Amino acid sequence: MATATATEGQKGVLGWIERTGNRLPDPVFIFFYLILGLVAVSVAASLFGYSAPHPTLKAEGSNEAYIIQATSLLSPENIQRLWVEMPATFTHFHPLGYVLVVMLGAGVAERTGLFGTAMRAGVRNAPIFLLTPMVALAAMLGNLAADAAYVVLIPLAGVLFAAAGRHPVAGIAAAFAGVSGGFSANLLPGQLDALLFGITEEAAEALVPAWDANIAGNWYFIAAMTFLFLPAIWYVTDRIVEPRLGAYAPDGPAGEMIKDGDKPLTPAQKKGLMRALYAGLAVCALWVFFTVGPGTPLIDEDAPNPEARLTPFYRSLVAGFFILFLAAGWAYGKVAGTVQGHRDVVRMMSEAMGDLAYYLVLAFAAAHFVAMFNWSNLGLIFAVQGAAGIKASGLPMPITLGLLVLLTGLVNLFVGSASAKWALLAPVLVPMLMLLNVSPEMTTAAYRVGDSATNIITPLMVYFPLILTFCQRWNRDFGLGSLTATMIPYSIFLMLSGLTLVVIWVALGLPLGPAASVGYQLPAP
Repeated sequence: MATATATEGQKGVLGWIERTGNRLPDPVFIFFYLILGLVAVSVAASLFGYSAPHPTLKAEGSNEAYIIQATSLLSPENIQRLWVEMPATFTHFHPLGYVLVVMLGAGVAERTGLFGTAMRAGVRNAPIFLLTPMVALAAMLGNLAADAAYVVLIPLAGVLFAAAGRHPVAGIAAAFAGVSGGFSANLLPGQLDALLFGITEEAAEALVPAWDANIAGNWYFIAAMTFLFLPAIWYVTDRIVEPRLGAYAPDGPAGEMIKDGDKPLTPAQKKGLMRALYAGLAVCALWVFFTVGPGTPLIDEDAPNPEARLTPFYRSLVAGFFILFLAAGWAYGKVAGTVQGHRDVVRMMSEAMGDLAYYLVLAFAAAHFVAMFNWSNLGLIFAVQGAAGIKASGLPMPITLGLLVLLTGLVNLFVGSASAKWALLAPVLVPMLMLLNVSPEMTTAAYRVGDSATNIITPLMVYFPLILTFCQRWNRDFGLGSLTATMIPYSIFLMLSGLTLVVIWVALGLPLGPAASVGYQLPAP
């Protein structure tokens, strides 16, 4: 009842955001309505001869630029393409294969208990003065575990803070800020990289069909985000949030939660973590062998330039993370007792695919929206004209990308899904910025900053009610407004930190990851 009352009584800007967002349909139907609108716009654009010169192609038999014409989605060719190619449109959607493969392994690592135990081991023995940064760091690294970080680490952080004599809601807030506010920050690429770069590849290929995604293309950037966000979360927790919450004295059920949640790891769990570490190192060694060993199967010796030689290696990382998570999870489970045989592993992989049921439905809708956007040529035309407008404005590129960060943060208040937002924005933003010599990797990095910072202040975020429930275990009067007010300082500091990082990164032209730079040069016509 406390949640409902808080929701109904919410006023002001946050109340308007909540009410407006609650009226939005499910993201699947948002794509459906967008497709209907896209059809109408494509018909009108075709009738009025909407067009733009292609930036890289020449007209046949001429030195003049090829003219991109808007195409009606109700033309006989496009109607035929929609119905005949529907299975291929869905199955060839790049993010689909990336996510399914990585999740087969991650599902095993999650269900054996590896992710949860590793997070507990990472934070439970931290000194009191280092508790906040350890929780925040474990939370950001916990993004590799996807949902497990929300359901395991965040309530555990409350228990650990209470056991240390600190306010448990401050621990929950710090963990929530790390898991969700630092959603893209990590020391390693993972599932999110596979998902986002699949969409980026789809968008970039509309302009340059030969462009290939590298899921390590933001590796250095997201690692820098981790080290930048860590002190921001630490400062906000210890200097702003916890003093505001005041002292906490556990009693009754709260005291029992501390006893239950602060139990040490069992010998089997500790041994399982070591076996998982050995398995992970073995997989890494195997990939090194494939890269530098005899025959170098993950090196393209015939590539025209040094950067392209490692393309097979980068494209193999999706499979690499699948094998890494599978091997580590299986090794942990055999020792910890959560895996009795190979049938358990198969069952866990099947359950992981079951968890992706909603994503498959969303991917079906997003795949058709992206494909039809490309068939209409509207994405390319918008990109060409948008690039010309930005160029004419004279805005420095760091400022342009900073505005992209703010735009993404605003959209994130209404559309919570990272993949849904990027599927909406990428078809225009990626080609548009490629025309301005900004790499798809840099555009993706800027998007990730904006997508992370406002996750923690919108009630439309799918885990927001769950976090509220965790807080109410310790304070029954803690409402929706209380949680939002607690998280707003984190959102502000993370947004400012992320904006600063984007501006500095672009200004200095630092590499974003292996063979991934800020700039991009379109291929010669």
